[in-house]
Amino acid sequence: MARQARDFVRFALPPSLGESEARTRAGGLETYLSQGLHKRTEVVVAATYEALAKDLLSGKFDAAWAPPFVCARIEAMGVRVLVRGVRGGASSYRAALICRAESPLTLDTLGGRSAVWTDRDSVAGYLLPMAFLRGRGLDPNKLFSKQELAGSYTKAVEAVLSEASDVTSVFAPAGKGVETGLDEVAPGRSKDVHVITFTEESPNDGVAVSMSAPAALVQDLERLLLSLHEHDAGRELLKQTFHAEKFEVAQRMGYRALYRVALASL
Repeated sequence: MARQARDFVRFALPPSLGESEARTRAGGLETYLSQGLHKRTEVVVAATYEALAKDLLSGKFDAAWAPPFVCARIEAMGVRVLVRGVRGGASSYRAALICRAESPLTLDTLGGRSAVWTDRDSVAGYLLPMAFLRGRGLDPNKLFSKQELAGSYTKAVEAVLSEASDVTSVFAPAGKGVETGLDEVAPGRSKDVHVITFTEESPNDGVAVSMSAPAALVQDLERLLLSLHEHDAGRELLKQTFHAEKFEVAQRMGYRALYRVALASL
């Protein structure tokens, strides 16, 4: 059944940074997209990664800022990923397994500890650490005494810092540095956290468009997103909402390699 036409654009954000934080950032994005597309735009926050994928596939959302595994899943079903973010000059990132600095852990001392993850479809918040541990012969289901899902990076980090859990993971820049994305989800708390290890890299998040989105809208959205870094307001949106320096054209079917990560995390 064809989606009923509507006179506005609906753009979705993921829940990974927390609903209240995402909603705070939605206002500026709504204004920028509405002006740039010359069409009223509504920016919403998806309840879960699964809901984000389903609503994009169904046409409820015209476009969405989606994490890599969601991009991989929907791309395989015919959805086009228009652009992907560039951070620190790189179009990929990795995950950092972290614990409290006052009780530093190593891979050898994780046994019997508790873990809290962001979401089962979150690459840095779940899939990459799962694949990393399994690749080293460590079954997370046997390794940890308890595993929970927090729904966002912020809540997962808070659980570790409050001693409700021992281990979580956050996104980190690609390369061989020691930086993490902790300051974006828990500002000022880096000194309270110890990095246990870093995982392999994954392609960055991307903006995907519904198969039912009009071709003209897709072209206008791609043009607008690729030019964000050329304007002050656009650069601010890139920094605050997308945590990126700019967007680049996404390679067609560029996320399919992530299915091996998904399988390794089961």
